[in-house]
Formats: sequence, C-alpha cells, structure tokens
Amino acid sequence: MNGILLGVVVAALLVAAVARRFGLSSPLILVLVGLIACQIPGVPELELDPDLVLFVVLPPLLYSAALDSSYLALRSNLRPIGFLAVGLPLATTAAVGFVAYLIVPEFSIAAALVLGAIVAPPDAVSASAIGRKLGLPRRIMTLLGGESLLNDATALTAYKVALAAAVGTGATLIGGFETFLVAAVGGTVIGLAVGFVISKVRGKLQDPVMESGIGLVVPFFTYLAAEEIHASGVIAVVVAGLFLGQRSTRASYATRLQDTAVWKAVDLILESFVFLLIGLQLPSVVNGLQGYSTSIVVWASVGVLVTVVVVRIAWVFPFTYVPRWLSPRIRAREPEISARAVFVVSWAGMRGVVSLAAAFAIPLTVNSGEDFPGRSLILFLTFVVVVGTLLLHGLTLPWVIRVLGVQGNEAQSDARAEAAAQDKAARAAAARLDELVGADADDDVPQVRNRAADILRSWNTHRANSAWERLGRSDEDLGESPSNAFRSLRLEMIDAERGVFIAERDAGRIDDEVLRKVLRELDLEEATLDRD
Repeated sequence: MNGILLGVVVAALLVAAVARRFGLSSPLILVLVGLIACQIPGVPELELDPDLVLFVVLPPLLYSAALDSSYLALRSNLRPIGFLAVGLPLATTAAVGFVAYLIVPEFSIAAALVLGAIVAPPDAVSASAIGRKLGLPRRIMTLLGGESLLNDATALTAYKVALAAAVGTGATLIGGFETFLVAAVGGTVIGLAVGFVISKVRGKLQDPVMESGIGLVVPFFTYLAAEEIHASGVIAVVVAGLFLGQRSTRASYATRLQDTAVWKAVDLILESFVFLLIGLQLPSVVNGLQGYSTSIVVWASVGVLVTVVVVRIAWVFPFTYVPRWLSPRIRAREPEISARAVFVVSWAGMRGVVSLAAAFAIPLTVNSGEDFPGRSLILFLTFVVVVGTLLLHGLTLPWVIRVLGVQGNEAQSDARAEAAAQDKAARAAAARLDELVGADADDDVPQVRNRAADILRSWNTHRANSAWERLGRSDEDLGESPSNAFRSLRLEMIDAERGVFIAERDAGRIDDEVLRKVLRELDLEEATLDRD
C-alpha cells in the first residue's frame, strides 16, 4: 500500500507539472486523469483512508492557507464569512438530507442528514486558484478563503451529531448545539495557545532551519491535540495559522523566505495528491451499488447534486443583500458588492476530498449490529457531488468570471498605498542613516562611512521614487546597488523600513497582500547583504 501511495504522489506531481506548464487547471486535470486511470486494467484499486485525509492531508493545507490569509481582512468581513462558513453548511445539510430522505426509501432521517453534512463544505482550493489567476476582487477572494478555512469545522461537527443519531448513540438539538459550542471554543483556545507558545519558541531560536522544521509539525500537533479533547481540530489549526501568520513579521528574513518556499511545495504535493486520489475512487464507490435500482441511483444523484448547487445560490444572494437592507450600520460599515460578484461567489461551490474522507469514515454497522442504512449509496452520492461540482463549476467558473467582468481594481490603489508607505519608510531609513553616521563622527575613518552614506542616500531616494515611477510619476534612474562599504548601514535602514511597513499594515493603511510583497522585497535584499 505504501508503494501505491508513493506512486500516486509521483504521478500526481507529473500530471500537475504538465497542467501548470500549459496553463491548465491542475485540480480538474488531476481528477479527470484519475477517472481515466482507474479504468485501465492492472491499475490497483485504491480505497480512501479517511484518517489519511483528516489527520495528514487536511491540517497542513488549512494551516498553510491560514498563514497566507489576512487576519485584518477576515475580521472586517466576519459577518458574510460567518453566513458562508456556518449558516450555509447547516442549510445545505438540512436541504440535502430532506431531498435524499424523500428519494431513497432506505435512508433514515439521520442517515440522510449524514449525507447532507458530508457534501455541505465546499473546497475553495481550485476556486481560489482560478480567482487569483483571473484577478477576482480581493474581497471576493477573502470571502472564499475565509469560507474554506472554517466551513469544514461546521460541516464535520454537524456530521458527528448526525452520525451519532444514525448509529443509535443518541443526539438532540441541544446536544448538537453543545457539541458545536465545545468544538468552536475548544478549538479556538487550543489554536491560540499553540500559536502563542510556538511564536515564543521560534523567536528564541534564531535558527531558520529549525524554525521551519517546527512550523511543519505545528498543524499536525494542533489538530491532534484539539481532537483529543473533542474540540475542532480544523478551528484549532486555522486559529494557530492566523496567529502565527500575523506574527511572521517578527521573524527573520531567512525564516520568512524559507517558510514561503516550504509551504508552497507542501501545498503543491498535497493538493495534487488529493485531486488525483478523488478520481481514483470510482471503482470502490461503484462496486457497492449492487442491490440498488438504476432509477433510484440516477434520481438520487441528480437530486442531491442539483440541491447542492441550488441551495448555495439561494443562500448567498438573500444573505448578501437582506442584512444590508435591514441594517444601516451594515451598509455604512461594509462596501456594497455587485450582483455579478455575488453570483461568482455562489458559483464557487466545488467539493473536495474532505467530503469523501467523511463518507468513507461512516461505520459499516450501527449499534444494534445492523448495516448502516444506505452506506454504499452515500459513498456513491458523495462521489457524484464531488466530481460533479469540480467539473461543473471548475470548467465554467473561468468563463463566468470573464463574461460577467468580475475583476479586481486593487492594483492601482495598492500601488498608491505602497508608494505612500514606501515614501514614509524611506524617510525613516534616512533618519536612521543620519543617526548612524552622526554616531560615527569620531571614527578614525569617517570619510569611508560618509561616502557610503552618500551613496545610500541616493539609493534610498531611488527606492522611495520607484513606487511612484511605476505609477508613471518619473522616468529618472537613481542610485546603484550597495557595496560592502555601506552593507551594515543598509541593513539598519532595512530594519527601519520594515518597521514602518508593519505599522502601516497594523493601522489599516495597506493590505496584508501589499505588506507581504514589500517584506519579500526587503527580505530578498537583506539576504543579498547578510553574508554571515
């Protein structure tokens, strides 16, 4: 089995490499290749291990996404994200459960709700990738990203409650609410505690390799710790990731550069693996359909898939506009969003491997010893929803975005904000340079430092002007690369610039995306100067 999994990983990376080389959607190509490959004679049948997904694949993907998310942007959009990440999965659970119960006689109400909870959470990996490529507005990307970070927690909690009722353990509405409350509060506490401790530990190490190594362990430890106390591992990992992502500005440049490279590689491997794995599940889910009539399977597949798609559209539009109509405070606090952008959000409902993992985790029997009602059909319907939404939304979402013309206009405003922050940072760097040169006035070789300072002043002016030049303000070419003579002075100036950029982000004058961009530029520059 280990050899098979390794083969899947290698094959997934090769397929992803080809897709990326030709500008194709990697998730869609990987799913299609998996569907084709499982029909080839000799290809071993591979049944998804739910523990592999829930404990090995899911935590690092959530953690990496949280690290790259903007806490400030998520906080400012907390209300709409809450409707998407909490309200929508619960509504989908109820609607799908109702439809499945009406169509499939074998389903009990609890078993139908188990199916609803399984297919409730969208996986925004492919939607976010498409959105970034086509330049969706930043607020739309924030909503999709925030939803994908938190909706798994809602759906998996609903899944646990419905599963308990289905197997005969017993579950009530009040008990379900208590379970959700414990999961949310416990996960938040665990995530904050782990984030705080890891931040302190990494801050003391001053060892980029060790810091990145610890960072790789964080999502697994956090998820397991939360699940052990029956809290939400998803929420714990997300909170820890958001906390450490916000604190990453305090790390060294080498740690930030290394972490970025490491997590991009981890994301590529895991995302490629899971999407190929989805396609390879076809034989195992089809083999369990003996005993079901073709009409039941077809009608259930169509009914559940259509319900998943329609419920998202029917939920997103009213919960976008009704609160704005009812509350002047919301209208004043939140910018208006166009109907075209709302439709894009409603159409980004691709399901992923978490749904399949939850389906495969359904026990074979209930507490009475009887077979779990409709388990094999639940597996098949989950597979239909996952593959169906990936193909339907994945193939049409780029077209929808282009036709509706939903594109962000943040580039110009970001450039202006960056230029203003760069100007302020340059003044802080110049002040620090003057302070350092003044402190060396009694040095035995002040002329060397003064000449270096003159070059740096010119170069600093060039850096301050470069952001404005990109806006068409100037064409002059100022400054030159630093030499060893002013290396130490420039490092001090970089520290001063970095501090200003972080303060500008904290004050809300520039976005986290702008901050990451300029910090990466400063980190790369510092890497070229720091030769110790």
